[in-house]
Amino acid sequence: MRVKALKVQTPTTSTHAAAPGSGSAPGSPTRGRGLLEGFLARKRAAAAMRLIGDYPHDAAVLDIGCGSQPWFLAHSHFAEKFGLDQLATDPPPELVTRDGISLRYYDIHSDEPLPFEDQRFHVVTLLAVFEHIREDRLAPLLDEVARVLRPGGLFVMTTPARWAGPVLRVMKITGLVSRQEIDEHVREYTPAAIRQVLARSRMSHWPTQLGFFECFLNIHVRVQRPNVHDR
Repeated sequence: MRVKALKVQTPTTSTHAAAPGSGSAPGSPTRGRGLLEGFLARKRAAAAMRLIGDYPHDAAVLDIGCGSQPWFLAHSHFAEKFGLDQLATDPPPELVTRDGISLRYYDIHSDEPLPFEDQRFHVVTLLAVFEHIREDRLAPLLDEVARVLRPGGLFVMTTPARWAGPVLRVMKITGLVSRQEIDEHVREYTPAAIRQVLARSRMSHWPTQLGFFECFLNIHVRVQRPNVHDR
């Protein structure tokens, strides 16, 4: 698999999947500019941490679509922190580690497996990334997440609700959120549509919780891999 190092900036956030050839504005939590991007990134991270709850002192986490300034990873207390994204960067070694965070290049739309062994992580997150992924790639990606999760491990994701679409488009016009990020949304989802995607993956029979945050504009999902049976 083609794996490249990410050029790591001082972590101040990003939870979006980046497109090749794009980059974050200086000090911005995402690619492009938006007055509320830092606030919204913190809200997503807080929602994820509430869903994760307590975890072992030696727990390992993987954040897919973490960006070059991975706020969630930088402000969590996992023993091992890994991030994947497809930012365009200079390609020195295969892995960059800084401030306890290890980042790797990964094209989320490729057919390549996640570059980790089976049952590697206690937690895998996908924060504000689901809406950027082509629908034909969602179930295969979830299968890969299932593969790298340990028994009893958690998959946690956030994504805008379908009815948030018009609100986000107004916010991008007014400069509150990144125009670049919103324009790259493939679609927004309802809880029922998310369950349909999960049903097509190895997570189809895993215990799942769905809920809302930020005035019902965003959906959070928590899926736990069973300790014994892996269906």
